[in-house]
Amino acid sequence: MARKKKGRAVSGWLVLDKPLGMTSTHAVSVVKRLFGAQKAGHAGTLDPLATGSLPIALGEATKTVPYVMDGRKVYAFTVRWGIETNTDDAEGAVVATSDHRPDRAAIEAALAGFTGAIMQVPPAFSAIKIEGERAYDLARDGEEVVLEARPVEIHRLSLDAMPDADTAQFSAECGKGTYVRALARDLGRVLGTRGHVTALRRLMVSPFGEAAMVPLDALRAAHEAAGEEGCDGLMQPIEAALAGLTELRVNRNEAARLRNGQSMLVRGRDAPAEGDTVYATEAGTLVAIGTIEQGELAPMRVFVGG
Repeated sequence: MARKKKGRAVSGWLVLDKPLGMTSTHAVSVVKRLFGAQKAGHAGTLDPLATGSLPIALGEATKTVPYVMDGRKVYAFTVRWGIETNTDDAEGAVVATSDHRPDRAAIEAALAGFTGAIMQVPPAFSAIKIEGERAYDLARDGEEVVLEARPVEIHRLSLDAMPDADTAQFSAECGKGTYVRALARDLGRVLGTRGHVTALRRLMVSPFGEAAMVPLDALRAAHEAAGEEGCDGLMQPIEAALAGLTELRVNRNEAARLRNGQSMLVRGRDAPAEGDTVYATEAGTLVAIGTIEQGELAPMRVFVGG
């Protein structure tokens, strides 16, 4: 006999405004407990020293995590010039210094070299795996961490303010796998100085905008007022993560086929094109995500309930 899962079968997305000092793993556990959810996971790690958008999937929404992981991110961050650390942020040990301070013209001229498709070496203190071990675990143990440069996409990078000669504030819109800490480190080197991130806030993880973020205090207040169910009104629906895909509405019989893992014929002038990834709904309830193959929708992921 199958063991009954602990917790509620609640499904949806909670876009947490992660507070300073909290790890992403701890944030997921707190949200999972407040909702009393059976299952939860996040769509992209946010460092403890960073704040802002941390989309957390609950229940069936965990099946849509890859579609959020692949989305664009928007960050606001502050760089301190003259100091490079081993973590590329304010938490690490100083490894290099410089007395040079770049002016606005030099900084703005350098930004073009960090926009578009670039190669980036991730920070040694990162979650990237090396022979099964996390890079940050190896680095903390004092081992030398050598990571290969990887292609990343930076769609926009702008200098927003220079409060003083030592600091500069930026905003960036970038693709999957971009490290803002590495961006600060490399900018410092190119500008003839050194640099590290002192403040970092993630404003958006597409398709979830800044307005979708829920402060942890607001979530706790909802829980205090009405228990686990009181948190439900702060969730986004599962299909909110699929904004970049085409919706295909199906009837009850077609939904049953898809939930059983069977393909269904797709007809009509507005039918999705061959190879498209789409999601199917029946009476407003998410049924499946699949691809169009030879005029049929072949389910890749199926969903239980709403």
